[in-house]
Amino acid sequence: MRTWQKWGSTLMLGAALGTVQAQILVGQTAGFSGVVGAGVQETAAGAKLYIDAVNAKGGVHGQKIELISLDDKFDPKTAGENARVLIEDKKVDVMFLTRGTPHTEAIIPHLDRHGVALVAPSTGAMVLHQPVRKHVFNVRATYQREAEKAMTHLATLGMNRIAVLYADDSFGADGVAGAQKGLDAARLQPVVLDKFNRAQPDFAPLAARIAQAQAQAVLIIGSGTTVADGYAALRKAGSTAQLVTLSNNASSGFIKSLGEQARGVIVSQVFPNERSLAYPLVKEALELSKAGGQGDISPAMLEGFAAAKVLVEGLRRAGPKPTREKIQAALEAIQQYDLGGLPISYGQKDHTGLDFADLSIIGADGKFRR
Repeated sequence: MRTWQKWGSTLMLGAALGTVQAQILVGQTAGFSGVVGAGVQETAAGAKLYIDAVNAKGGVHGQKIELISLDDKFDPKTAGENARVLIEDKKVDVMFLTRGTPHTEAIIPHLDRHGVALVAPSTGAMVLHQPVRKHVFNVRATYQREAEKAMTHLATLGMNRIAVLYADDSFGADGVAGAQKGLDAARLQPVVLDKFNRAQPDFAPLAARIAQAQAQAVLIIGSGTTVADGYAALRKAGSTAQLVTLSNNASSGFIKSLGEQARGVIVSQVFPNERSLAYPLVKEALELSKAGGQGDISPAMLEGFAAAKVLVEGLRRAGPKPTREKIQAALEAIQQYDLGGLPISYGQKDHTGLDFADLSIIGADGKFRR
């Protein structure tokens, strides 16, 4: 039997595909289950806040938005196949909010083949920025920018024994490039620089090396529960090093996965403080969240909310009958669009998006502090 599970304004794929009637179809593939499941669900919830608000007011040019989300379980091959299904079988008008670097790379051939734009991949991979990917419209800053800022911060604190562990994939390599840039600027070399298998990491020997090297801080470039497992291994090996990780882990779910070890962990951020009402973007998201009974928002939710604002603006500019071609042209025409204190622009030779990067630390209350 072919069924759909409906989650708010998002349609989740069940055992197989059914028939959905919608006016504007938006496709998404992301790891709703697996190691990044908690973060993906929070990012999707943030996007849902804005899409639901738009639909409640009649949609875009009188057309409601339907977000069809497929779970790729954070597997790149599955992400590619999901994209094919969404684009070829479900005939979505635009793709949205994918998760992961190799996963997004796996869907690009389908975007290029069918002329479908992708808005706001939840990854800061430089490979999606330079050279410009015709159909990819980034919103958040790059991982290299984050990693460089984190290394610079540690150096200013007087730390000179820094270790870097990274996933053995394009995401990990990208983050390392930024970390190395920051270390070079501080005239430092990592005391340990090593990779781990993304799917089946073995942190015990890596943690032993870091403990032996007496590292003062460790940047782990990985995703979700994988980073939490790496941190646990460090503590088990006797290391007291400061843990640092990137914004792909900026979710309340990640904090929960760290358990009692969460306090003091540094997590880079690519959006303003989610409690800073000085930013209209944050104020708008908080008001919608509280109105819906959800309370506070997380950095991951704010990323999804900002992504949805860019998506809707592109659809609005595409006109009453948005085709794939019109959406592509409309997105490239966005200039100085104010997300709420953060202006964003695109062009045929610039799909970069924002360049905002900051650092946060997890407090005793289990929340990110700036």
